[in-house]
Amino acid sequence: MKRSRSGVTLIEVVIAAVLLGVGIVALAGGSALLTRMIGGGKVETRAAQAAARRMEALRLAAYSSAPRCTGTEFASGGPVIGGNITESWVVPTSGRVRRVRVTVSYLTVHGIRSAALETGIEC
Repeated sequence: MKRSRSGVTLIEVVIAAVLLGVGIVALAGGSALLTRMIGGGKVETRAAQAAARRMEALRLAAYSSAPRCTGTEFASGGPVIGGNITESWVVPTSGRVRRVRVTVSYLTVHGIRSAALETGIEC
């Protein structure tokens, strides 16, 4: 009578355990990277929102005076620090279309980064 062997050998169990371990380590490493990327994106989004708010405030200041662009709020300024973000802005003093530039600096795990938002405001 012939005996059939229908089971799992010790080598197969060890190989399966090693493959499962490698997969779990890869998933853990990927989730850590993803968490860092989400955190960095959050900081950059806040900086971009701060720049956009400042630009809209400058646009409102330019259009709320008569004649346009003569109000005292429509001028260069900064730095303004709030929420780990530093804002500064440059408003040219003359021209029909003024190239307004808002610069924000913010702290990341890689150090201080900065971004600029520039647009033309018609005067």
